[in-house]
Amino acid sequence: MKAMIFAAGRGQRMGGLTKNTPKPLLLVNEKRLIEYHLCRLAELGVNECIINTYYLAEQFPKVLGDGARYGLRITYSHEIESLDTGGGIINALDFFEDKPFLLINGDVFSDYPFEKLINKDLQSLAHLVLVDNPDHHQQGDFVLQKDGLLALSQVQKKLTYAGIAVIDPKLFSSYPKGLLPLGEVFKAAIAKGLVSGEYFSGCWLNVDTPERLLLARG
Repeated sequence: MKAMIFAAGRGQRMGGLTKNTPKPLLLVNEKRLIEYHLCRLAELGVNECIINTYYLAEQFPKVLGDGARYGLRITYSHEIESLDTGGGIINALDFFEDKPFLLINGDVFSDYPFEKLINKDLQSLAHLVLVDNPDHHQQGDFVLQKDGLLALSQVQKKLTYAGIAVIDPKLFSSYPKGLLPLGEVFKAAIAKGLVSGEYFSGCWLNVDTPERLLLARG
């Protein structure tokens, strides 16, 4: 299974910390944030990963190289204009050769066991990891039903999408290239009963502010 890591965002809520450094390249103790993902993926046998870049894109190959030091091969999907998350995936679809892939947000810091998703027998167009709603996102995103499918609801308790998922490229078969938020794609597929999910209660942080970066550093 191949993997994709989102790394194109500007990280504006980080303030001056991302003025000269992309958010996924910020240090969390002895490693850069994105390096935790790369090392864990390689340990689990994922040998090919694509990273989409836009803001300060030139820094990623300079810092991470071709991935050899981590035990995998990195391909870079450089975006000349911001495509948002869904558009970033569509721009990189050829890399996956029509096979399901692991998707990780580059600003997530978590001990989620990726081995649960490696070569997962996907019974839907997408399988999302959900976590308890953090203080900064109390409204949540999606409802996890007893049958394992996700739902959209205004009355049932929602959980927050963790930025970790397995995606079937067919999820994007009806979308053209261009600017596209991934959330719109998820909601359309969820409304048709085509997205499953699971709940994770372990360590998880969306590292998008200086305060949460300090939390990740412990």
